[in-house]
Amino acid sequence: MDSAIFVGGGGPGHAEPQWLRLDYANRHGLVAGATGTGKTVTLQILAEGFSAGGVPVVLADVKGDLAGLSQSGSAEAPLHGAFMERAGRIGFDDYTYDRFPVLFWDVFGAQGHPVRTTVAEMGPLLLSRLMELSEAQEGVLNIAFRVADEQGLALLDLKDLQALLTFVGEERKALSLRYGNVSTASVGAIQRRLLVLETQGGAAMFGEPALELGDLMTLDEAGRGRISILAADRLMAAPRLYATVLLWLLSELFEELPEVGDPEKPRLVFFFDEAHLLFDGAPRALIEKVEQVARLIRSKGVGVYFVSQNPDDIPEDVLGQLGNRVQHALRAFTARDRRALRMAADTYRENPAFDTATAIREVGVGEAVTSFLERKGAPGMVQRTLIRPPSSRLGTITDAERAAAIAASPLAGKYEAAVDRTSAYEALTARAEEAAREAEAAEAAAEEAGPETREYTAARRYTGSRVGRSTARPVRRDPIDTVGEALGHALVQELKGTTGRRLVRGLFGGLFRGR
Repeated sequence: MDSAIFVGGGGPGHAEPQWLRLDYANRHGLVAGATGTGKTVTLQILAEGFSAGGVPVVLADVKGDLAGLSQSGSAEAPLHGAFMERAGRIGFDDYTYDRFPVLFWDVFGAQGHPVRTTVAEMGPLLLSRLMELSEAQEGVLNIAFRVADEQGLALLDLKDLQALLTFVGEERKALSLRYGNVSTASVGAIQRRLLVLETQGGAAMFGEPALELGDLMTLDEAGRGRISILAADRLMAAPRLYATVLLWLLSELFEELPEVGDPEKPRLVFFFDEAHLLFDGAPRALIEKVEQVARLIRSKGVGVYFVSQNPDDIPEDVLGQLGNRVQHALRAFTARDRRALRMAADTYRENPAFDTATAIREVGVGEAVTSFLERKGAPGMVQRTLIRPPSSRLGTITDAERAAAIAASPLAGKYEAAVDRTSAYEALTARAEEAAREAEAAEAAAEEAGPETREYTAARRYTGSRVGRSTARPVRRDPIDTVGEALGHALVQELKGTTGRRLVRGLFGGLFRGR
């Protein structure tokens, strides 16, 4: 079948081959099973099938062994004999070894093209999730983003956000009157969480050039979909960062892609490995966002496949939208495990040839209980299936092989060099420096004018009044209308001479020294 992916067949109780239809592949899917039961190989052969069908793929390489997609399998490989025996048993007559077009990506830029986004594109909801902020702290972060919008401050990298938060902390009284309480404690807590994020290496993700989604949706010269592999072994040291990166990618696809209805094949397939990390401890607002994306993104031609150890890891509202399923073995050692096993079995269309719950317990490594959507989107009858062997290399690749693949990439050189253009940090620093210069000029003018004017100038600083032309008394200053004026007003009061310049560097420069 040219319009479907051969998944396997020949399992006990059913000898017919199992196919995943491309015209229903955007109706999402699930690959589940305990550790060591074969989920990674299933993910690999599905990625191969989508690529061969002209569908680009995005997946995360959690353990480093999906990089083998970039290299052809070999007759010298230890499992060559087992692969050939499995292919013959399931009727995979045209089984051959092959390599696939792979693009390597890495948030840290070490194992692939750098993956960057801007702070503004990430948005306050995902940033709050990433930094594990409380509701009050998330509210302050939303206020900071609102101020940035109103002031025209571009939020590109973490130093922009840090400078903005310093600004918000200085002007918390004026902002509290307009937006609600902005406490020093909340601003300080967010700054500390930003420091933790930097320590985890998250700063590398923010900046420019930002990732263009079109680069994830390309074909090679032969019409095969490119497989974008995100190196995630280091990301997994910070699970919240890993989950947020993938959710951000999914959200960007949802926001930017146009509606296409039900295409003959997906425009892109997205695999979300270790999916439980997305939902563990997630606030309800975030889970609702994921549910919305899963429900609506299929109409944009994107299929999402969650990979996890247990279907119970996925919220029920999301699980109900996953029509194509590959269930590897589950172990039932506890009462909770047995309940989860029974719930997993109950989601399948029954096969009178065997008991589904028993089959899920008994399937061996490389075998699974499967169900794929059939005509008109009806769920197929559950089957026991031997998963076909992969055509690409099973396992990792060498550093030299990875470097060669990156150098030969059509995107080589596009993202490697970071760009630091004028943004919120530079704008706020310039404002503070201008305020310092005005304070120095006022001080110098007062020194030249004589003792009486110096006394008056000191009184004006204390009362916040404005020096008029040839006036003998203070003139009341008009109310502060903007947050920008408030910052200048506060700084003019406090900054003067060399001391003022040092204070400016302390407020806006010292926090970021050494970058």
